[in-house]
Amino acid sequence: MRRPLLLLTLALLISMGALAHAADDFLYSRFSDYLDALRTQAGIPGLAAAIVGPTGVVWEAAFGQQDVERNVATRTDTPFELDGTTEAVVASVAMWCSEHGLLSLSDRVAAYAPSSPDAGATLLQVMSHTTAGPGGLTFSYRPDRLAPLAAAVAKCTDPSLRRGVGNLLNQLQMIDSVPGSDIVQLTPPQEQFTAKALADYADALRRLAVPYSVDARRHATRSSYVATTLTPTSGLIASVRDLEQFDLALKKGVILDRDWLSFAWTPPLDANGAPLPHGYGWFVQTTGGERICWQFGVSDNASSSMIITMPVRGLTLILLANSHGLVRPFALSDGDVTVSPFARLFLSVFAR
Repeated sequence: MRRPLLLLTLALLISMGALAHAADDFLYSRFSDYLDALRTQAGIPGLAAAIVGPTGVVWEAAFGQQDVERNVATRTDTPFELDGTTEAVVASVAMWCSEHGLLSLSDRVAAYAPSSPDAGATLLQVMSHTTAGPGGLTFSYRPDRLAPLAAAVAKCTDPSLRRGVGNLLNQLQMIDSVPGSDIVQLTPPQEQFTAKALADYADALRRLAVPYSVDARRHATRSSYVATTLTPTSGLIASVRDLEQFDLALKKGVILDRDWLSFAWTPPLDANGAPLPHGYGWFVQTTGGERICWQFGVSDNASSSMIITMPVRGLTLILLANSHGLVRPFALSDGDVTVSPFARLFLSVFAR
């Protein structure tokens, strides 16, 4: 009698597993459909997307075209300009330097950029977009303030910010990523990049998504990228597949010790003890009792990007687009990701 009972129990467990798998497939299928509908409404020619779990990629997809004129479909290994999302990667390198005692983020900006208008601020303050005043810290999102961080990271990684970020890309095998499109103009051994590395970067650049300006009728016209060199807040190129690697490396403690990552995802407080909108490399907010860490990038009439992670659940959404439609209509710089319908879709489906 035991054997039939065991077989029945096993069959029920298999059936339950199959039903759960089918439910997951349906959930991701519906999410994909809604995401593509939002892409069309926003006039985005090409969009690559992924959802990364605590230990691996749980879903990825590509929509539309990375090159409209040549009818080239978007792929998850298509390189895109990250624009402001570059900040999350560069901040991770700076945090690594500080974790290993090679850089103090409490240093004044003056130590690296004496003529900066923020010379009296600390690196932590510019990374969190905060300013100290008589009433305590205040927040204002100004990516240009992070420029001195390049010299600080260069002092740690020797000889440049580009080299430090390039080392991270190589370590994580982010094979579709490029630390600034002007890198192909370098002549070895300038900045210590090998001829092979430069050839790999050139290959990725040949596959870079074409940027587009989209009018009110959703007609896409080829445009051009503004960013050419790598800065702390622009210039990095990567694919969704590569950012999956970056996200997993963060979650697994490969890049930063978990305490340092927790610090990066903890915003400073204002004079009243309330958290400000930005941590160190990431916006941070609480929505529906859930902590959300995120970053975005946009270049007018060219590109946009977004990463949203829920640390407790270990779920991350990555979105890369070849027009500004993912970000530009929405006031994300105010620090509330829920103004984005793309973010609301993700949170409504997966933060329940």
